[in-house]
Amino acid sequence: MQELLRLLAEDAPGPELARAAGDDAVARELVLRVRARMDASKKREAELTTLVDVARELASARDPGDVLDTIVHRTRSLIGVDVAYLTLYDEARGDTYMRATDGSVSADFQQLRLPVGAGLGGLVAKTYKPYWTADYPADRRFRHTGPIDQAVAEEGLVAICGTPLIVDGAFVGVLFASNRTRRPFSHDEVSLLVSLAALAAVTIVQVRAAAETAAALEQLSAAHAGTEHAAAAHDRFADIVLSGGDVDAIAAALAELLGVWVVLVDAGGNELAVAGTPTGTVPWQESESGRLTRVGDCWVVAATAKRERLGALVIGGADDLSGADQRIVERAAVVTALVLLFRRQAAEQSQRAQADLLADVLSGRADPRTLTERLRLLAPNHRHDHLVVVVCRGDHTAVRARLSAPLEDKLVLSGPYGGDLVLLLARTTAAAAARELSEVAKRTGVTIAVAGPSDWSSLVEAHRRAARLATTMLRLGRTGEAATPDDLGVAGLVGAAEVDARAHVQHVLGPILDYDDQRGTDLIGTLHAYYAAGQSPTRAATSLHIHPNTVQQRLDRVTALLGDGWQSPDPSLTIQVALRLLSALG
Repeated sequence: MQELLRLLAEDAPGPELARAAGDDAVARELVLRVRARMDASKKREAELTTLVDVARELASARDPGDVLDTIVHRTRSLIGVDVAYLTLYDEARGDTYMRATDGSVSADFQQLRLPVGAGLGGLVAKTYKPYWTADYPADRRFRHTGPIDQAVAEEGLVAICGTPLIVDGAFVGVLFASNRTRRPFSHDEVSLLVSLAALAAVTIVQVRAAAETAAALEQLSAAHAGTEHAAAAHDRFADIVLSGGDVDAIAAALAELLGVWVVLVDAGGNELAVAGTPTGTVPWQESESGRLTRVGDCWVVAATAKRERLGALVIGGADDLSGADQRIVERAAVVTALVLLFRRQAAEQSQRAQADLLADVLSGRADPRTLTERLRLLAPNHRHDHLVVVVCRGDHTAVRARLSAPLEDKLVLSGPYGGDLVLLLARTTAAAAARELSEVAKRTGVTIAVAGPSDWSSLVEAHRRAARLATTMLRLGRTGEAATPDDLGVAGLVGAAEVDARAHVQHVLGPILDYDDQRGTDLIGTLHAYYAAGQSPTRAATSLHIHPNTVQQRLDRVTALLGDGWQSPDPSLTIQVALRLLSALG
């Protein structure tokens, strides 16, 4: 057995371990099982590392062709197949066509077109769901056609797995992994292919947006290339967009090029970027088209994309603008609109991905191993303990928009779940989160319940606690409020599935207990006597054998510690229950 352990520590292969085990069947089976688990662990680690490398490599790619080639090359190496390939949807012809391959040797296969519904890829394109088979030629689930079967046979493919690329709810293409011999695809391999497809879809959106922006700039340059000034502006805007710059960089460049101040507002008039020092009122509503309009001492042009007004550029500080300068402003508005549109699409894509991940986490049915990489990419704070926040009723969009900057920094995931808005927060306490969310609840009229902290293994139960708390708050008419279970006092204890008595006592009586410990006083004993005497300071003084003024002084100290109102019915009941729990805990 010591020899087997030494070989395992030296990472010996399975056959060598089996020989070392000799005739001991039990030892041989055990050591080979350990070897298999070690190999599987190494494989999973290598796959996750490769996925992160893929994300970095795709993020740095700018050319659409390079992006697609990277996707199929990485897919082939990560899944460990003979051939990987990607088809894109041709909206004009209503089919998909081969766009990138890795490992392919057949020219006919590389030029193949797949009608929607035909073959495995056509079924993926039709249903927007992944499909896989260990033996495609013999699998009757798929509609076989002559051209497809001939191309597949010429390439020698047998096992095929395909998953759709979806961008903004629209079908873009299919990512495939295939083998030239019969082989099954495991659930983990399909999940990895789905993750690669998600990365590919987001990257395709980014690269397409950059390419469309560059194309728009080229068209505008060709139409208005009349002066060196216009050419310089074109180059400046192109550099900003292609290097990943945002609208504030565009506004700053425009202000520098024309010697003006610039204000960019969104469709609601909220400032998105300011360059220079604006003077007077900004007339952002005065233009609805992409043509520059003079309004008083300012110039206004709408930033529109897909016939939607996304915002407006307002220019000031110049007595007049030449024709070339006016075209530069209009060009800046076009570029700004494209950047705003791309930013919104990227945000929507990220929100959808987060909502899907949150639903998988809270359902409790997802395989934790398949969630690891998604959490790594979408929730960088996922290693911390988390609070679960359930927002009931009201406008969920308004709630997200009103989150304070400190809470935004602590937000790990958010999305709809079970008809509510659910937020996961890290690096804060339930009490602190409830305080920060109280203003949001008050302004939006929603009911917000906070539970936790909890680690990933118990998030499902934490969500149930938060949902029960929200239901209790609604029954009590506590709308427009944010609360933890302790904030509801007795009602919170009744509505909870289980109670941490010590934590509740500390929440209610903590300031008094701390004061007694630090000062050597007995305010807790005074409260016991006060309530036992029917809240009569005089009778409490008699039972304590002290002067009534002394009792009143102690009660005044309680008021200073707990705040005004602690003697009113609801807080008083909560305090009495906490005192009973304290006595029971000993």
